[in-house]
Amino acid sequence: MTAAALLIDFGSTFTKLRAVDLEAAHVIGSGQGPSTVTTDVTEGLHKALGDLEHRIGWLPDFKHRLACSSAAGGLRMVTVGLVPELTAEAARRAALGAGAKLTGTFAYRLTEGDMHRIESIGPDIILLAGGTDGGNREVIVENAKRLAASSLACPVVVAGNRDAADEAASALARAGKPVTVAGNVMPEFGRLDVEPARAAIRQVFIDRIVHAKGIDRAAAMFDVVLMPTPAAVLEGARLLADGVKGKPGLGPLVVVDVGGATTDVHSVAEGAPTREGVVPHGLPEPVVKRTVEGDLGMRINAKAIAEAVGFDAIAVAADLDQARVRALFDKLTANVERLPQSDDERRLDRALAEAALRIAMTRHAGTITIVQTVTGPVSIQTGKDLSDIKVLIGTGGVLAHGAGGAAMIKCCLADPAEPHTLRPRAPDLYLDSDYLLFACGLLNDKEPEAALTLGLRHMHPVGNNVS
Repeated sequence: MTAAALLIDFGSTFTKLRAVDLEAAHVIGSGQGPSTVTTDVTEGLHKALGDLEHRIGWLPDFKHRLACSSAAGGLRMVTVGLVPELTAEAARRAALGAGAKLTGTFAYRLTEGDMHRIESIGPDIILLAGGTDGGNREVIVENAKRLAASSLACPVVVAGNRDAADEAASALARAGKPVTVAGNVMPEFGRLDVEPARAAIRQVFIDRIVHAKGIDRAAAMFDVVLMPTPAAVLEGARLLADGVKGKPGLGPLVVVDVGGATTDVHSVAEGAPTREGVVPHGLPEPVVKRTVEGDLGMRINAKAIAEAVGFDAIAVAADLDQARVRALFDKLTANVERLPQSDDERRLDRALAEAALRIAMTRHAGTITIVQTVTGPVSIQTGKDLSDIKVLIGTGGVLAHGAGGAAMIKCCLADPAEPHTLRPRAPDLYLDSDYLLFACGLLNDKEPEAALTLGLRHMHPVGNNVS
């Protein structure tokens, strides 16, 4: 009998399934159904299973049934730190790496206005940081007390100065707030340690957010929800880059993921300077990094993309007149779940994707600036140098299923007209056209070798000479 795994993604619109043969490390079949999280999540899962069975003619006896979720917008998170460019930035990186959708970042002592803003955001989780170990302890304790006195009921992860963490957590616990203590995101000045906070955030997601979204109503139909979907994609990227013991991966890489609400970029690379004489600046970059561009969504934020580059530029890229482009935007605004129905709409989608990818990759990659010093000009690098990355993978609906995916992801590449940006120069291009990165990330928890083989087989090379 075939040893199989069922990998489930409870998405905001669709519940997507992948059935995988663990011994042969190949996809048996796929299925999907509507994500009925506002009613009964089991309905959508049953429909997805029915679709899977219809496509392959049977349902295996699954050894593993693993799930992730971005349903109902994912994990909305607010971070609070001490200094914006230090502990607040460290908290932000921990949140994004855990698969959260960052909806607010605050620093210093929380003011009354800050508290009103946080309460209006209504986060699913708060990450409270501040102070290096043995450093400032007053601010994180005071901020904890302000959060404790608020109307917020969401879980709080305390990941700041270890000398103050227990006191901060106690203040929250006494007020009845769910609280978890994790390691400091910046235990020493300039040194990040975000993995403990990421693990705590994921555990909160599993323990509480899954219940809030109603996914636990289908608990009998799967083994466990391991993580948010973006975290699963990030784990899949890490697996493909690093490989497993005895089986190498692809090496340093970048994954770009264009969605309806955001465009995400994941990189697995050191990002150290590759140009002679360049001096790194700022906090050290994490090897595994994720950025989320909440204003670059193909549907919910389509107009924001057009405003960022100009409606005229979108019209030129889509080879449409501006009146036609604005009419198509009105259709998207009226129905953000709309799929392309005509050649004009497909051309508009491609133009939007290219613009979103170019901007998102520019924001994710580092930059070079020239600073004048008493000894002469110095080249300063901020962020990651991704110019020598050898692998670039595109995933997400318009890249995986639309025509011209390879040409679209070429918009992520370095442009000689913008020498200050450190985007990839000449990587090999791949498409995750079977939408398997999330599945690889989930399966890595139980069957890492099968997960790696599956990913390597299903990242489809598309070549660099695509126009």
